Amino acid sequence: MSSPARNRVSPLGDVVAATGRGELMGNRGRLHDGDGTRDVRRHHVGRAWITCVLEFRGRRAAQWDAGHYTPLFFLDEPVALAAGHRPCAECRRADFTRFRDLVAAAHGVDHLSAPGLDRCLHEERWDPARRTRRLHAYAWGGLPDGTYVLLDTGPAVVTPDGLLPWRPDNTYAVSPLPTPTRGTATVITPPSSVEALRRGFDAPVGRLAAGAQASPSSSSE
Repeated sequence: MSSPARNRVSPLGDVVAATGRGELMGNRGRLHDGDGTRDVRRHHVGRAWITCVLEFRGRRAAQWDAGHYTPLFFLDEPVALAAGHRPCAECRRADFTRFRDLVAAAHGVDHLSAPGLDRCLHEERWDPARRTRRLHAYAWGGLPDGTYVLLDTGPAVVTPDGLLPWRPDNTYAVSPLPTPTRGTATVITPPSSVEALRRGFDAPVGRLAAGAQASPSSSSE
């Protein structure tokens, strides 16, 4: 059996090799070099980090093609939002529109263009001087479900039952941890995405919760 490709995305936005499948596909530009090689050499290209459905109008994303973006795969919507991605304006038009409008409302503006949304998210997720991920401090009380936090043991998502840890194999732990009621949380999810969740954007923990694996799909290789 061949080793897994480095095309899964962690809640921190790192592109990793993991066996766990994903419910969403997406991209942030061409991160690999050469035709057929699976070497990822760049963290991102540009500000447009998107998430797509796995199938759309019969299209099939080229895998590791030299002239094509690098398809990336996300365990579920909360992971994608934590990583700093947003819904695609084509294959996920309704989700994109709702997410964009909720973010615009959170910022007190009537309209936000796709480039404007991408610029906002990029400033919140990425520190260009340090070339590293930005994290944000929030009070534990009131974090919306679907928000990712960073614990001493790694990333975990806020759920009604507690904090569900994400595992390096791109699955969830079997059991949640208690959610603290006091103190400050280190939040991975960009603030605009946290506000979209708070205002009702639907981002349930996916069917791959509790260590379950999705059915194999060639689209995720």
